[in-house]
Amino acid sequence: MIRPSLEPRPVIRKLSEIPQGGSCKAGFLVDKNAGWRNRTPKLDIDKCIGCLQCYLYCPDGVISKKNLDSDGKQLTKVDIDYDFCKGCGICEKICRRGAISMEENDG
Repeated sequence: MIRPSLEPRPVIRKLSEIPQGGSCKAGFLVDKNAGWRNRTPKLDIDKCIGCLQCYLYCPDGVISKKNLDSDGKQLTKVDIDYDFCKGCGICEKICRRGAISMEENDG
């Protein structure tokens, strides 16, 4: 059994002793997917209505808004950055229109 340390925690006495900010800017992913993803989300752009629920629920922030021209209209749809997607499948579960499906990776 591991016992907790009996030494008291250091007390922060000055505001300058509190760490400020993170190690990098928010939303800045630096490592691409290393190929360990089992499933890949596939987007059916015709079913997508641009509700952006997948964007809101994506834990890795790999889904973004994409404007497409279709017969002179601006349609708001989504795009998936596969370089950073981990294949969790949350986007598939949250999409009520069935515009996103998860496909098994070969190999």
